[in-house]
Amino acid sequence: MNRRKFLRDTTLSGSGILLSQSLRGESLQSLTHPVKSASLMDNVKKYRKIDSHAHVTFAEGSTATQLDFADRLHIDRLMISLNLSPHTKGTPEQFKENNDLIIKNMKAHPDRFIGMMVLNPAYQKESLEEIDRCIDAGMVGTGELYNQIKINDPLYYPIIEKFIDLKMIVHMHSTIGYSRVKLNEREPKNISIPEDFVDISNRYPEAMFQFAHIGGGIDWEYACKALKDSHNVYVDLSGSNNAGGMIDFAMKYIGEDRLLFGCDSGYYQGVGHMFSANLTDAQRKKIFFDNYNNILRKSGNHVD
Repeated sequence: MNRRKFLRDTTLSGSGILLSQSLRGESLQSLTHPVKSASLMDNVKKYRKIDSHAHVTFAEGSTATQLDFADRLHIDRLMISLNLSPHTKGTPEQFKENNDLIIKNMKAHPDRFIGMMVLNPAYQKESLEEIDRCIDAGMVGTGELYNQIKINDPLYYPIIEKFIDLKMIVHMHSTIGYSRVKLNEREPKNISIPEDFVDISNRYPEAMFQFAHIGGGIDWEYACKALKDSHNVYVDLSGSNNAGGMIDFAMKYIGEDRLLFGCDSGYYQGVGHMFSANLTDAQRKKIFFDNYNNILRKSGNHVD
């Protein structure tokens, strides 16, 4: 790679920084090959967007912060959930409290937030009842299920079967430190690794699964290769560890129809790396909006 190409690609891989500066009106002239602020923001505005991986929390101002970023970056809808904290039991009281917060936010901002529920199949009866309650409240799938139980554990079977009937997606957290050698020592023992998604997708080919945040610090090359032939597993691009070439690599192994735009609260990175990737206009349109909207369409909950 020559120096000119290196500098160009390095500049583009920092599109999240460019977006941040652009929105603040700061100069980009110090960059070797600057992307013009007006041009970049015109492109950002051009695409409708569904953030497939979003969260609100109990912290004061959490909702306002999410909406502020979404407004700045022209994100139409955010699929919100509040995961159960890692290394906790994830009791029914906990997941109902989290889901109540999502319902509250859905009602307050029905034109922006679409709710996704969290559950814990270790509490089978309560989880199945919670699905009914949350569907009645307008939710359209599971949010980021966490690491209390692996996605391919038999405890999940009745829950997955229920979501098959509902024609809704099951969104599961993935590792943040998985490598070809061993798991990051911080990971809970029940964290779902790519092979677990492959296993469950083979068992339930009619289900839809969302593999969370390949930009979250995992071995994303390994994950994409592992999930290559799992055609009912969608891969979201969210996270704050967005290596150069990540989306291009994911395109090669996962393809344009199974990749989902997402931020996981890393908004500038989430939008920015979509413009540093080697994508056509049609491919950006699919990943930003159409792919997730087609998932919602299956259950009649698509965005007009």
